[in-house]
Amino acid sequence: MTAKTKVSIIGGSGFLSAELLRNLLVRDDVELLRVSSKDHIGQNIGQVHRTFYGMSDLVLEDIPPTECVKGADIVFLAMPHIITAKVAMELFDTDVRIIDLSGDFRLKSLDDYTRVYAPEHPCPNRLGSFVYGMPELYADDIRSAQYVANPGCFATCIAASLLPLAKAGQLSGKNVRLVALTGSSGSGVHPQAGNHHTVRSNNMKAYKVFNHQHEPEIIQTLNAAGGHQVSLDFVPVSAPLSRGMMSIAQVDAPSDVNEDELREQYERYFSDFPLITVLPKGMTPEVVSVKNTLRIEIGLDIKTDPVSGRRTLCAIAALDNLIKGGAGQAIQNFNLMTGHDNAYRLQQPGMWP
Repeated sequence: MTAKTKVSIIGGSGFLSAELLRNLLVRDDVELLRVSSKDHIGQNIGQVHRTFYGMSDLVLEDIPPTECVKGADIVFLAMPHIITAKVAMELFDTDVRIIDLSGDFRLKSLDDYTRVYAPEHPCPNRLGSFVYGMPELYADDIRSAQYVANPGCFATCIAASLLPLAKAGQLSGKNVRLVALTGSSGSGVHPQAGNHHTVRSNNMKAYKVFNHQHEPEIIQTLNAAGGHQVSLDFVPVSAPLSRGMMSIAQVDAPSDVNEDELREQYERYFSDFPLITVLPKGMTPEVVSVKNTLRIEIGLDIKTDPVSGRRTLCAIAALDNLIKGGAGQAIQNFNLMTGHDNAYRLQQPGMWP
């Protein structure tokens, strides 16, 4: 019998932890050791995340990080930035492998971090020491990584829609015009003034225009994939959804590529990633078809302006912000780190409608 991978979670009360538990509780190759939290101490995970009621005896514990990971092979850190980095500092002297779901270790540049996250980083010398957890770009590195930084939701959605262009050098020196819409769960489990149902329902609003914290992460990813001096004009939009995300990217189209060739280029790039679907002409991505799954849908169109002759490529992507944009992608990284294919046990279809 194959030994089980022993797992702990630090930060067990949020939406991302609920997604981690949803995947890990049903796996016979995983032993969940402990779930720690600063909230709901002593409560069973099924009391906090009601879909697990009766499935496990695990309770949320307020224990030191080193105690939480005792005996664990891998720990998921599911806390806000700054808090996560301070917890990680207590674990670097242990042997446990870390998958971090916060933004604390995604960026390599301290200047980028202090510009978009916080005035200081608790351990700036660790920036660049985590493998960026995007399987479509870094699968080989993730397999052997000690520390993995899980990507942000917007960064995942937007970068996925553009990675094949970046690899082909077709984004170099280009400006990408972006509008991306996200559901309220991306703001976390704790309610905020702008995210109450009464103000999100039947409403849409732009926020952090040209100033979203995922922008340097997206640029870093596209440049690493083969783009050079890529720039973004990024407008995020709050949508009246609990979960789901769609990005719409427009960029000057390569002069020598038509739509059929472009789709073939995308299909080749994602050939090892069955959870990513490049849609045929005439179909566009929809949130409802990817919600509650790890799937990404990508749609492509090229327009030639009849007046100027300018060609514009539009790449649209849709995903579930809590799954492929969050904890589900962390499970993909877990799969790679434990010797499996990235899509192992993750190919469930969604629910329609």
